[in-house]
Amino acid sequence: METTVLKVTGMSCGGCVKSVTNVLQGLPGVGKAEVSLEKCEARVEYEPGRVTREAMAQAIADAGFEAA
Repeated sequence: METTVLKVTGMSCGGCVKSVTNVLQGLPGVGKAEVSLEKCEARVEYEPGRVTREAMAQAIADAGFEAA
């Protein structure tokens, strides 16, 4: 497992954090996602051979937020 941090913008409440967390944890290869509203980031533990950083960012975008 590796860890990456994505900057997430557009979150304004705990519901947004839950949405981003659920989207990330639903991706194959993601073991754990910790999303912080205060830091505007998502810390993700993942298997590099199964999911890419780009796929995570796209999943966040598909949920209505922006990730970098």
